Amino acid sequence: MLIVFGGLPGTGKTTLAQLLARRLWATYLRVDAIESGLIAAGLAADQAGVGTAGYVVANRVADSCLHAGLDVVVDAVNPVEVARQGWRELATDAGVPLLFVEVVCADRERHRRQVEQRSSDLAGWAVPDWQAVVDREYEPWQGDRLVIDNVGDPDPLVGRIAAAAAARSG
Repeated sequence: MLIVFGGLPGTGKTTLAQLLARRLWATYLRVDAIESGLIAAGLAADQAGVGTAGYVVANRVADSCLHAGLDVVVDAVNPVEVARQGWRELATDAGVPLLFVEVVCADRERHRRQVEQRSSDLAGWAVPDWQAVVDREYEPWQGDRLVIDNVGDPDPLVGRIAAAAAARSG
């Protein structure tokens, strides 16, 4: 199964995706970590120069994992439809069920606090400030997805996502 998280920075995608991957014993792919690695390897000058490379690498690694029979959880903003379409095509090509999970924080002030209080856990990787999050291109989702308003205890939310994944995988 392919489970793809999306949502603006600071909504809690990484926390939920990591907890879900642990619960399912799935491969966890974080696009920020891949992009950070591309910069560290000298393949991109900085975060702005990474472009779509992180998504392309994540897609190829996910493909390898799916073909090895592993479930995959992808942690990424997935801000544009073309990125989301790449995951749809991968799931179709690999013959696996796909679950999109869009993580939101409907409480704007809480979202702002979360963005302002976080720091990067990746060497050389800068998290966006609130203005960058507000200004970020983020296209409306098309098609089926599970929307999670990430407020409060993550455990029930992870349970809800795991149940949706189980229902998809039959």
